[in-house]
Amino acid sequence: MNEHVQAATSDPLFNPLSPEYIRNPYPHYERMRTTDPVHLTPLGVFVASRHAEVSLVLRDKRYGKEHVARTVRRYGPDIMKEPVFRSFSHMMLQQDPPDHTRLRGLVVKAFTARRVEDMRPRIQQIVDETLDRIIPQGKMDLIEDFAFRLPVTIICDMLGIPEEHREAFYTRARVGGRILDPVPLSPEEIKEANAGSVMSEMYFQQLFELRRKNPGDDLTTQLVQAEEDGNKLSNEELTANIILLFGAGHETTVNLIGNGMLALHRNPEQLALLKAKPELTTNAIEEFLRYDSSVQMTGRVALEEIEDLGGKRIPAGESVLCLLGSANHDPAVYPDHPERLDITRPNVRPLSFGGGIHFCLGAQLARIEAEIAISTLLRRIPELRLDDAINPEWRPTFVLRGVKRLPASW
Repeated sequence: MNEHVQAATSDPLFNPLSPEYIRNPYPHYERMRTTDPVHLTPLGVFVASRHAEVSLVLRDKRYGKEHVARTVRRYGPDIMKEPVFRSFSHMMLQQDPPDHTRLRGLVVKAFTARRVEDMRPRIQQIVDETLDRIIPQGKMDLIEDFAFRLPVTIICDMLGIPEEHREAFYTRARVGGRILDPVPLSPEEIKEANAGSVMSEMYFQQLFELRRKNPGDDLTTQLVQAEEDGNKLSNEELTANIILLFGAGHETTVNLIGNGMLALHRNPEQLALLKAKPELTTNAIEEFLRYDSSVQMTGRVALEEIEDLGGKRIPAGESVLCLLGSANHDPAVYPDHPERLDITRPNVRPLSFGGGIHFCLGAQLARIEAEIAISTLLRRIPELRLDDAINPEWRPTFVLRGVKRLPASW
């Protein structure tokens, strides 16, 4: 481990889109935690890498989102004219109270523990049907053919997206995610993101019309009815938050399943242990979340001057990026070899779902989807092997961490 750290010392401390960071950010995090745990980057943004500061910033009311002000400071005064940034600004993920409280209150009922637990049979059904189709082929891309279909189907169920519209969602390339990265988008990337945003808006506007005429027992109907109540939801908020629920409802779960399976195949003794003791699956999912989180970072803005965060003064209005992936590897919290995968590790409480008022709504759903997907896969295809677990192709995004493809055969 240390030789990685030594080799990296001449590089910038935080260079999240570099190929080395994308392939393996953890040695870089270790270097940051030990040399400059609240690091001021050349872009003028603070980066917190230790568990103590990250968990504090996520929960402390002196930090908020201030999304519009932060985006204008980053891109200039005209940026909110761009459709993708305008849509983003209406998402509850980017809102502060009272708007955040109002928006989250409208959807939180769909994600109660009871409702999510009740989805287990449906999740198991989708996993089994997918494997019934795939197993005779003797090979698959574990991402596109397996990990991707489950969460997309579940979020389509929840949003009431008709069966006949779904094939487009299954076959659509997984793009996006770059907008979340701490490196600004190029004009070309903004143009591409705008095109995707406009397409999504057009589709969901049609879905809203459909649900106004034919209400269903789904989240879209619920939100359309809230919009009609007037003061609860504007049309722009309705569209933006459906897009958020769709994206957040599958993207991170795909990566959780993919990163978890990759970690197991890179650690064959852990894979053998999980096959022998499937009752360890629930703890294993927590360890996958800790070991290689599908969300590596989230950001906040100091709403007032902060005298001392890890030895640094944070002026009001400055951004603090919280490295969730680094906090999950902090030896202060995980003293027993945090760089190792250990599915029996006790007291695993990863920060992968964030914290405070923005704690991920779908955390429990993602856990259950991953638990059923991985345990069923290991049970039904015990001889599955990955074609290249050593050097897979990672997606070129930093915040959303996952592999592009994971060819497997049996």
